[in-house]
Amino acid sequence: MYKKILVPLDGSELAECALDHVKAIAIGCQVPEVVLLRVIEPIPSQAYVEAPEDIIREAEKRNRTEAEDYLSKLADDLKKGGVAAQAVVVLGREADEILDYVNKNQVELIIMSTHGRSGISRWVWGSVTDRVIRHSRVPVLTVSPAGCRSG
Repeated sequence: MYKKILVPLDGSELAECALDHVKAIAIGCQVPEVVLLRVIEPIPSQAYVEAPEDIIREAEKRNRTEAEDYLSKLADDLKKGGVAAQAVVVLGREADEILDYVNKNQVELIIMSTHGRSGISRWVWGSVTDRVIRHSRVPVLTVSPAGCRSG
């Protein structure tokens, strides 16, 4: 049914709650490709005024390396479970980069966790998931991470 599933992750345990669903769907539907995507936000231009460029570049490199290591571990865990997973790291604004990746890479399904923000928190921070749902040209399965929350 699906040939490629995209799983955006932000490094949080709540985002990782979607992985159980990813594994079940990928195995059950014999999905040949699962892409774990991490979007790294660029360092704000204000930082360039306050810090030397080489320090900024080193911070960007460190952020990318940490994201690659994080996704590689998750992809390896999925592979051990029989899921053909790969890790991709891109730089940009989260929702924009997720939608751009979908449009350029024949993604057929997005699976992502909601973070459960509501009220003022959601208004202030916005919702990447909400934006992806509203603008995606492919189905989006959202997973409420209620089972992962403590308390």
